[in-house]
Amino acid sequence: MKMFLTRLGENSRMVVTGDLSQIDLPPGARSGLTDALDTLKRVEGIRTIRFGAIDVVRHPLVSRIVTAYDKRDDVRRKKPDGGTDGS
Repeated sequence: MKMFLTRLGENSRMVVTGDLSQIDLPPGARSGLTDALDTLKRVEGIRTIRFGAIDVVRHPLVSRIVTAYDKRDDVRRKKPDGGTDGS
């Protein structure tokens, strides 16, 4: 991510898209997107826009799927071991 972001040229703009809910790295591996968001959150000239389930403009079922996964992830984050419930 750093290599990509540092290639920005004069009078240019760059847009990076990604979905933090779709990171499929092994446990303990850090996403380049997550790292970039954390590292650059206070850098002047960097803007972040986060979309939610309400912003999904696909089939209505997609919004419900995103919401279901968000709820599941919230439950996992609240578990003491950070593990899953076996589903």
